[in-house]
Amino acid sequence: MLKVLKSGLYLTIQDLGRFGHRDIGVPISGAMDVESVKKANLLLENDENDAVLEITMTGPTLQFEEPSYICLSGAHISATLNNEPIENYKVVKVEKGDILSYGRLEAGFRGYLAIKEGFQSEKLLNSRSQFYPVTKKSRVKDGVEIPYNKTEDYQPKISEVKIEEHFDRKTLHVYKGPEFSLLSDGQLTEIFTKHFTVSKENNRMAYQLSELIAGHSHSMLTSGTLPGTIQLTPAGRLIILMKDGQTTGGYPRILQLSEESISILAQKKYGDELKFKLV
Repeated sequence: MLKVLKSGLYLTIQDLGRFGHRDIGVPISGAMDVESVKKANLLLENDENDAVLEITMTGPTLQFEEPSYICLSGAHISATLNNEPIENYKVVKVEKGDILSYGRLEAGFRGYLAIKEGFQSEKLLNSRSQFYPVTKKSRVKDGVEIPYNKTEDYQPKISEVKIEEHFDRKTLHVYKGPEFSLLSDGQLTEIFTKHFTVSKENNRMAYQLSELIAGHSHSMLTSGTLPGTIQLTPAGRLIILMKDGQTTGGYPRILQLSEESISILAQKKYGDELKFKLV
């Protein structure tokens, strides 16, 4: 078991998501920064869909109750194992009683903790990703114990890699959305020349951008949406749906983020700057 001594700001269990249930209103959920999760699981020779812990901005304090091997990825949040610093993208052995602690956020916004064979929390609708009310809780709180498999002897093929991080990348690649044709020339110019910043309204459901563009008066039937769908409100607000976002929406779906750009946006926080590029 992994004992959560302190959970930090927002700690959740995530795999790659809960697929095949959007027709009954269940979001995909899953890790916000899929690229970072896949790399950590790859270093541990896990299945890429093995469950990890997603850590938002402020990290937890965790105690391992069985030996295993771990790998950190995603945001740079200063971390120590028994008060000794450890780095991202490096396979580290943990023993019974070891304590992993997180300190100051240095870069990015969401970090990940992967463990050999993944965290073994309950599967619901073929996923371990936390999303209330599918799961009993929306996040991990103090005192919770998370199961994992004991691993005493593991020889990784690659124990450490240097990764080109995506925290500083500001350009999000987008495709045309179903209602892209409703945009005027003026709106298109604004979208693709303006620099936007992340507003305070940002979470696993959606990111809103602070800057407005010209509004619209188009009405449409509620239609299907996906993680990465960019909607435009009548007031000219851009809303980017994320992994826990609703499965349908009534605003024009003007653009769709690439999968890579969803991971880039997941590492952005309030005040961070971004721009769009059509591909």
